[in-house]
Amino acid sequence: MLVSTQTDLLANKYSQEQAIRMLAAAGYEAFDLSLFSMQREDDPFNSDDYLTVTRHLRAVADECGICCNQAHAPFPSSKADQTYNEITFARITRAMEIAALLGAKQIIVHPVQHLYYPENARTLQQMNLEFYKALIPYCEKFGIKVALENMFQMDPRRRVLIESTCNSPDEFCAYMDALPAEHFTACLDIGHCALAGQDTANMIRALGHDRLGALHVHDNDFHHDKHTLPFMGELNWDTVTTALADIRYRGDMTLEADNFFSRLPEHMLPEATTLMCHVAKHLRDEVQRKTNA
Repeated sequence: MLVSTQTDLLANKYSQEQAIRMLAAAGYEAFDLSLFSMQREDDPFNSDDYLTVTRHLRAVADECGICCNQAHAPFPSSKADQTYNEITFARITRAMEIAALLGAKQIIVHPVQHLYYPENARTLQQMNLEFYKALIPYCEKFGIKVALENMFQMDPRRRVLIESTCNSPDEFCAYMDALPAEHFTACLDIGHCALAGQDTANMIRALGHDRLGALHVHDNDFHHDKHTLPFMGELNWDTVTTALADIRYRGDMTLEADNFFSRLPEHMLPEATTLMCHVAKHLRDEVQRKTNA
């Protein structure tokens, strides 16, 4: 089980190259390449020279002794705008190519969820199965899996967070069972479980060893999507690591907790990044200890 984190905040502050170098120096064994910036027209990965950019980053990672274990495609995956959807689909498939060239085994692609979930759950499921099945030729072409992620929404009337696509055990499992396992896996966003009122340990056990292939690990207060470091919020990490051990989890321990250091002075970022790595290693070690107990 590799210890990993996303490149998002460091890449936005510096560059993807500098983010990779800083994460390697902090002790991470892998990185989750954040490709959210591909929603910007001027992003280097949207240029005609994207392959050169990608190969350079692969060389940097190899030099630093760190690998790309997974990536995160641009999002949202859909809006009520056909032009946007066509452009974004093309960027998602390019992100799949970029991730594969960097050596990633899987790329997280958010489900379609631009409709109000409580009134459109069945429609969204049909739309999503069509959306994900359209990615299968690219999975085959680039040799990479697509990871689905559990989501939440904001109720526009009550202004409270509610569940959305894949954020119940039954629905997430139904999605995974409807898609070919050779091309798809589940990425459980631990923070999203809490925000939508789900018990994370129950979700882990429901997905089980065969469906659950990736994690996004972060903490919150059950009310706000804080994306902060584990143990800085209200989640019970003992039950999380126990559940991961119970299913003999086969993926990596990947943080998505950059907000922990987003307000720190710049000179503190290397030290904060190292602390985050230590926390991820502690969680990884707890899962392994409980698995072997």
